[in-house]
Amino acid sequence: MNVVAFVLAIVIGLLLAETRVSAAHERRLRESHAVRPDGDVYRALALVYPASFLVIGFEGLWRAAHAPAVTAPGHPSWLAAGVVLFAASKALKYWAIRTLGERWSFRVYVQPGQPLVTTGPYRYVAHPNYIAVMGEIAGTAMMVGAVVAGPVAIVVFAIVLRARIRFENRVLAESRAPRAPSPTAQGRQA
Repeated sequence: MNVVAFVLAIVIGLLLAETRVSAAHERRLRESHAVRPDGDVYRALALVYPASFLVIGFEGLWRAAHAPAVTAPGHPSWLAAGVVLFAASKALKYWAIRTLGERWSFRVYVQPGQPLVTTGPYRYVAHPNYIAVMGEIAGTAMMVGAVVAGPVAIVVFAIVLRARIRFENRVLAESRAPRAPSPTAQGRQA
């Protein structure tokens, strides 16, 4: 049970630290006149993401109190595998955050005139942060032995995440699309 409590303390502590970084970045984005497009599923993500860890944590605590896990020699250690997956996921996430710099936040902001980031992990995949988040959830479930809540949380989060990715892709495509000249600009060209 102490291991589960320790894992949850680490996970929640990192989530709170990331929330502070996101809030600071959002402030700077607003100050630089970045725009928050309509249609984001942020509220659903803001509920499902932390709730996933809480539900996983509750199952882990319950299992630790009622049915301590036994790892037989020669069988996989879910705790060790979870630690590796969680650490790798955090490394990917922090690489994405570092690459985006102050453009990274929980909410979607568009900065007119800014180019799309195509360096760091974005050179290889469009949404590395979301791959990392799925790994965080799976790794946490593995570390605490949440064999029911873990897969359920992953599926629920994936459904909301799919809507978020569609939204982001649409916003990014719209921000890169060439704009038709305004009637005033057309009049000046004549």
